[in-house]
Amino acid sequence: MWKIIPISLLQSLLLSAAQVFLKVALTRMPTFSCSRHYLLSLLSNWPLAMSGALFALASLLWMYIVKTYPLSTAYPLVSLSFVFGMLAAMLLFHEQVSVQQWVGVMLIVVGCILIAK
Repeated sequence: MWKIIPISLLQSLLLSAAQVFLKVALTRMPTFSCSRHYLLSLLSNWPLAMSGALFALASLLWMYIVKTYPLSTAYPLVSLSFVFGMLAAMLLFHEQVSVQQWVGVMLIVVGCILIAK
């Protein structure tokens, strides 16, 4: 069952990278409005396109995982994306991470190890 770990890591990394690009894309967007300017800004926002492409790749990989492995094993491993998301928030967006959040991350990692056994 350990074969699922690298595939789940890749899927979680893709999912987290998509979220990072989505955050970058949305910070570049003007205030929402039903205007031509807003729609054009959507079409010219390359981080938004990158986010969509990464979400698509993560979804394709997720389909492979669900088809190949038991859902009871595969689904909890998606929580690894929370770990990568928190690391990205800290490293890329300079957000503060509390001790409580680090404890939560460690619990997720331990849980994933126990599930993958």
